[in-house]
Amino acid sequence: MTARTLNLDDALYQYLLDVSLRETPLLRRLRDETQALPNARWQVAPEQGQFLALLIKLIGARRILEVGTFTGYSALCMAQALPDDGLLICCDIPGDYNATACRYWKDAGVDQRIDLRLAPALQTLAGLEQAGQLESFDLIFIDADKANYPAYLEFSLRLLRVGGLAVFDNTLWSGRVLEANAASEDTRAIQALNRALKDDSRIDLSLLPLGDGLTLCRKR
Repeated sequence: MTARTLNLDDALYQYLLDVSLRETPLLRRLRDETQALPNARWQVAPEQGQFLALLIKLIGARRILEVGTFTGYSALCMAQALPDDGLLICCDIPGDYNATACRYWKDAGVDQRIDLRLAPALQTLAGLEQAGQLESFDLIFIDADKANYPAYLEFSLRLLRVGGLAVFDNTLWSGRVLEANAASEDTRAIQALNRALKDDSRIDLSLLPLGDGLTLCRKR
């Protein structure tokens, strides 16, 4: 027994996957294809994708935003968890990987639930706000440029309904959040976000040691 979270070595992590991961063959193919890319580190861990899908079902989400989509693994996990009339708006910038995402979404039969918007995410989020979409989303998953995490938080709190979830990836940042004088703007932004969330009365909060750190913020 222990009163703190376990450190997972390779064997225990593999056990976790063996007894809990329900990854479809299509998701596995997408994950394997993505791992061959230069920016493979951008992909979420498979257990994170499954956890996001569970969150969607737990809160009955119908409208979702994703900030940072890459090859579409997390988006596919979430879209498959939505009802047939659900909507997932994906924010990303143009890249060769966009075609990979669209191909797998089509193969999975969920492409009609996904609206991929290729532009700087802050521009897309501002457009949604200007279009009267305040408090209209159930869940927002943020896994994009870390320097803008604080700004993504503020947009999320305006676009989420009360009781909705903002979920931030990489909030443990491979341990770099412990750096005392971080040279990286990304590291400093994550540190600032984590400190701000601790005392933010607008949310309920939990930081989970899942993947590279996953922070759940429930809008009060």
